[in-house]
Amino acid sequence: MRHPLFAKTKCFILDMDGTFYLGSRMLPGAGDFVRSLAGLGLDYRFFSNNSSHSAAGCRQKLAAMGFPVEEGRVILSTHVAADHLNSRYPGAGVFLLGNRNMEQELRTAGIRLEQEKPDLVLLGFDTTLDYAKITRAANLIASGIPYFATHPDVNCPVDGGFLPDTGAMIALFEASAGRRPTVLGKPERSTVAYLCRNLQCPPETLAFVGDRLETDVAIGVRHNIPAVLTLSGVTTAQAYASAKIKADLVIDGLGALGDYL
Repeated sequence: MRHPLFAKTKCFILDMDGTFYLGSRMLPGAGDFVRSLAGLGLDYRFFSNNSSHSAAGCRQKLAAMGFPVEEGRVILSTHVAADHLNSRYPGAGVFLLGNRNMEQELRTAGIRLEQEKPDLVLLGFDTTLDYAKITRAANLIASGIPYFATHPDVNCPVDGGFLPDTGAMIALFEASAGRRPTVLGKPERSTVAYLCRNLQCPPETLAFVGDRLETDVAIGVRHNIPAVLTLSGVTTAQAYASAKIKADLVIDGLGALGDYL
């Protein structure tokens, strides 16, 4: 019998790194859980805040692990940002802090990138960031034009440590230019709204699953949607015990979630 927490759930929104896979290996039971959903009349999407990736690249990585997925199964914070800008600033010139993967995703979505006289600034996980781009962006942000960020994650875990992520750059530009952006990825309402439009469903039929409290779990907590923390990634049991954000359910890994369905 399905756990009452998931009585209304129709689609699981799954984080990727630290939830479905870790580095280049699929986590134990993760593939089996996702494969089981169709037989239960349930759906899923992968959602990553990491705007340095492309959806195609994520699909290639999944395929290399023996878990190919069709186009549209992988959603990124970049897609939420493009949707937001297209709906509220159609045709606007965007000064982007992002790598080539992000550029391609935005261009595909019809976003016009503009270096000389932009109408707004979009900050992503820019793995090509240099001092000239930082300086230009800081001056644009200080000028008062609209300013957005794809997600708030401070660090991106990698083998042997971490990379400073978009949240760290948000802090840098706040210190330099005196402004914080409108954030669009998890845990913000813009992501919930995008998913509901994309999946044509009400929010109460979603459930979020991930390893990061501040984003994967917080998006559910903020918007009254079931939120599941998996202890297979960045959040440890010790850290969770003292955390202010609490999930509706805590599991050791994605494979264990099937026991509640």
